[in-house]
Amino acid sequence: MRIRFRHLILIGASTVLLASGANAFEKKDDKDPNRIVCEKQEVLGSRLATRRVCMSAAEWAAKRMLERQMIDRSQIQQKGPNGG
Repeated sequence: MRIRFRHLILIGASTVLLASGANAFEKKDDKDPNRIVCEKQEVLGSRLATRRVCMSAAEWAAKRMLERQMIDRSQIQQKGPNGG
């Protein structure tokens, strides 16, 4: 199985972004898709630097869905057409 460097970067970046979802400052009981949710995200290449990213809850959901689709596509491409 040959993994390309760009796939590793894509998977690594997606993993960091998905893991940073645990840092979200949002109320679990608030279901309004237009509410603003801010997350602290680590800056790649730094152990200490973080940045605050704010989007609506609907935008965060769409972003996570797209990241999940990218991960799924990269895993399918790595397996190849024969599944192995």
